[in-house]
Amino acid sequence: MLSNLFKTSPLLDNATKNWILDTFSWALREFDLNVFKQDSQLILPIHEFYPGKVNSIEEMAQSVFEHTLKYAGMQHWPIKLVRPDNYQQSPMAKLSFTDGMRGSQSQIVNSDYSENNNATILVSYNPSQINQPQDLVASFAQAFASILVAQRGVLPPGGEEFVPQAVDLLACFMGFGVMFANTAYQFKGGCGSCYNKYANREVALPEQEMLYCLALFTTLKEIPAKQVATHLKSHLRSDFKKAMKEIKSDLQQPNNSALLIDQI
Repeated sequence: MLSNLFKTSPLLDNATKNWILDTFSWALREFDLNVFKQDSQLILPIHEFYPGKVNSIEEMAQSVFEHTLKYAGMQHWPIKLVRPDNYQQSPMAKLSFTDGMRGSQSQIVNSDYSENNNATILVSYNPSQINQPQDLVASFAQAFASILVAQRGVLPPGGEEFVPQAVDLLACFMGFGVMFANTAYQFKGGCGSCYNKYANREVALPEQEMLYCLALFTTLKEIPAKQVATHLKSHLRSDFKKAMKEIKSDLQQPNNSALLIDQI
């Protein structure tokens, strides 16, 4: 029929949408609903969120690290930034908390390394990302989300296989969805000097999946869509608008409204 010519295909298939909705619900249950409701904000790639002047790569990395850790609600965690040449991966101490894992009320009350005072969790950075600050922010947020998942010890829907995707979704849940969407795909064409594959972050959720996550965050936090779209790369804006329309429809389904809206 002619009417079929004017139908637009959905942004994602139903199985992917359902996984995102289920995993966002998992994040709401496991990673401090009250912090999401009261403190989480949309973190944007503008001076308001990352102010200050720096004089070196190390100062830049430290400034972005500290701001991102604060926006993640993990500023009280014993997480330390180290230079890449000083970074050594080691087993992570298991931490115990009161009043949730994130937010200003949370406190660490115990560590399985407390007897030798070695509970510090080390994080490093990619110097190639200094000139791509959105990638740097997203990489730090990805690291913090990964630490949260490891410390919580509760697997996302789909189990161990889906942890990398859940980490990206959790970073969006903490407010970093714009920068994750903007850095999910890197154009490789054009001037060779403009593209540096070593500066790109590792991507588990592609652009369209991340845009759906971002639309869900935007809807639950009641943020005007225009405020979000303005800060997205131009080629993402139409799909983001489509995602916003689909989210409104998807959340009207009885199973999804019970899954998410009742928790908010």
